[in-house]
Amino acid sequence: MANLRTAMDSAFWDQPISSSQTLEGCAYSIPGDPFPLEVTRASKALRVQQLSLLGNGFPLGTIPSFSPTSTKDLGSFSLQSLFLKLTNHNGWLGLIGQFRPKKLISSIKGEFTNADEFEWPAFKDVAKHVFDKSIYSLGLFSQLSLSSSSVLLSTERHGDKRRPRYKMMLWHELPDHDITLEASWPGLFLNHKGNYWDVPESISLDMSSLPSKSGFRYRFGVHKNGGHPQPVNTLNGEVPCALMPGLCAKAAFSYEKSKDFWRHKDEIDDTAEKTDKGKVLPSFDMRLREPHAAISGIIGGTSAAWFGGSESSPSTELHVDMDTSISTKKRSPLNADLFGSVCYTFQHGRFAKLYCDLTRVDARLDICSASSLAKRVYNIFRRSSFSNADNPLSSPKLSLILQQQVAGPIMVRVDSKFSLGSSSGKQGPHVEDLICSLSYSLRLLRSGKVVAWYSPKRKEGNG
Repeated sequence: MANLRTAMDSAFWDQPISSSQTLEGCAYSIPGDPFPLEVTRASKALRVQQLSLLGNGFPLGTIPSFSPTSTKDLGSFSLQSLFLKLTNHNGWLGLIGQFRPKKLISSIKGEFTNADEFEWPAFKDVAKHVFDKSIYSLGLFSQLSLSSSSVLLSTERHGDKRRPRYKMMLWHELPDHDITLEASWPGLFLNHKGNYWDVPESISLDMSSLPSKSGFRYRFGVHKNGGHPQPVNTLNGEVPCALMPGLCAKAAFSYEKSKDFWRHKDEIDDTAEKTDKGKVLPSFDMRLREPHAAISGIIGGTSAAWFGGSESSPSTELHVDMDTSISTKKRSPLNADLFGSVCYTFQHGRFAKLYCDLTRVDARLDICSASSLAKRVYNIFRRSSFSNADNPLSSPKLSLILQQQVAGPIMVRVDSKFSLGSSSGKQGPHVEDLICSLSYSLRLLRSGKVVAWYSPKRKEGNG
């Protein structure tokens, strides 16, 4: 089934989302926004590990990436490569480099176009463009593992940005819980409209329970934002209330249940090599080895208390610079809400043969905020002139996921999300988001795969 825990994680706080805006390869969803598409969930493998594996299949170990920049002459296309990787039994150290060729090519072409002939000054100007720091980015990442704890430290510097990024993460495993401490300067967040926001200081500490057989799960923690959020790729907009300065204590719970209509159990020993005639190879992905039809659901709730910041201030307008104007609304110091999702899954094939052995469809209906939906329904029945369409949480969302085997371990996937009601600027049901991806499953890793995705809405993609 589609990962229903996406609903709880994004409603809580730190749902990691794949992004090519940073060398780390991820941003975070904004609490209070509609649940993101399942395919956008960031990989558990760190970017250094991904590049180390992907580099073996690309010329010179360079990986293409697409992400819009604030300066148009830099272009969206970039090349990433792992320059250095040092490993031992306790951790590793990696250096990632990125190069944007569009500006360099355009500058060199302009130099020789304007020159009367190939003279030495023209070559000197070419060298100047080669050493233009705005087209380069560097990131240093390190991880140290000690028994049940792990620490990740990273810093990256983009030549077209004024300030570097710093990040620290600490994971600690308990018998039934995970503890995570995370700090970013600045923290990068992505809203449901595809706009990025930088929070100068973002610190979070939370504890989450491990999945249980009963389906019950809970999570609680504290989060601190410092400084006013800055827009990354928008000139005018409204600052999300959840990103404004302040300290937030939050708790969430959920209960998940699933029911199979039918399922073909896979009794094959997937640890053995089975290549002789009459024997069947294991599935390319162990999570897709059983054809089935099932329905699943999750219901949960969140509560939050804000201290400090702008919880009592009226709506204000912030002027970030001469060309940027952003506003923010009043934030409630206390709030609580319910959310829920129901998902139907149908899978044909076990993804083991070379052709025509996997077709899978997931349809998931999300209620991101029960209170916002109730207000919308109430206003409709009252025929009130007050419209709740500007609240993205007031409309149910329908997510459709189609997965189809192309050949062998290669699979194409299309994730789409529809709003079933009107929203700001759009009337009636409409498409909110669409992401296409191509994956290559690695049978030896049982459920590991290499994924390349592209988002038309965000105009970015990554491998």
